[in-house]
Amino acid sequence: MNCDDYKQALGADPSFDGGAGHVSECASCQEYRREMLALDLKIGRALALDVPELVMPSLDAIDTGNVVALEPRRRVAVKSWFAVAATVALAVFIGFRFSADTSSNYDSLAQEVLAHVTHEPKALQITDKTVPADHLHEVVPQNIANMDHNVGLITFAETCPISGYEVPHLVIQGQHGPITIMLLPNEKISEAITLNDENSHGVILPVGDGSIAIIGSREEELEDVQKQILQSVTWET
Repeated sequence: MNCDDYKQALGADPSFDGGAGHVSECASCQEYRREMLALDLKIGRALALDVPELVMPSLDAIDTGNVVALEPRRRVAVKSWFAVAATVALAVFIGFRFSADTSSNYDSLAQEVLAHVTHEPKALQITDKTVPADHLHEVVPQNIANMDHNVGLITFAETCPISGYEVPHLVIQGQHGPITIMLLPNEKISEAITLNDENSHGVILPVGDGSIAIIGSREEELEDVQKQILQSVTWET
């Protein structure tokens, strides 16, 4: 079972445990499972909302001689109404949770790439533990690109949404810390795009009919890394 299969199964049923072997070795899926279980708990609490019973005032003191009889109206199910309202509110929350990373929130590809790196700090760990070859092949299948081992020590590899596409998000270890690599086969650009924020810098390079984003810390010299990556990645045509 790969990450995509596990997350899809967990999204349909947060109690799913058929991927126990996979999630025990995958930090990304462990975090995703915690989020889904917490969200499932919130939904359960909302649907179990205890609404006090509606108590009507006593009618004994009312002069019924001046009261006009009305046709009985259908009783409103108060508890059901609150449950429906809670469900609708949570559905909006869930929709926002899964659409928060869409390209409509960003003015440019550069903004989206930098924001994605910022929102995945777990990927930027200093480690010497490499990603297993079979997992790397799942993230970068041959129908997307060919990647040789000269690219460096790959310590993180996941498929992530960028501009409406699921793209390979990789991390290698540089001289001054982790370096993020995003393969963007569907993002054809005419010239290099510079990336800069408070803590990092990088570039999106045009490569054939696609592009590759490379982002490192401010201290990291990326020129040699760029050449190495460009020599190691070939789009599948």
